[in-house]
Amino acid sequence: MSKNDEFQLTTPDSVAADPDAIEITRMWWSKGEPVMSIKPAFDDPKQYGQLLAVAAKHMAHGYAVRHGHNERMAYNRILEGFTEVLKGPTVETVVEDTPATAGPGSAE
Repeated sequence: MSKNDEFQLTTPDSVAADPDAIEITRMWWSKGEPVMSIKPAFDDPKQYGQLLAVAAKHMAHGYAVRHGHNERMAYNRILEGFTEVLKGPTVETVVEDTPATAGPGSAE
């Protein structure tokens, strides 16, 4: 994993101070593809869709601030990415063994 500070994220102070905050998704770009660790923490999956929509808006703002993109155009490009994946071939879910998923007899 990159040790470059440019690619490191920090936990917001408001989250660190909230004893009820939960981490739902971690995402990386690794070896040319997205990799993520997820926790389906909401009772209604619709809430996760709402979280992704808010994340897309925030990311568009980030592209405007960091790269000088027009925020609305960046948002539309993000939505184009969603559409391409949703209309494209099925995305395969690959589950990697982690301490939480490794069962008895799993290699450590």
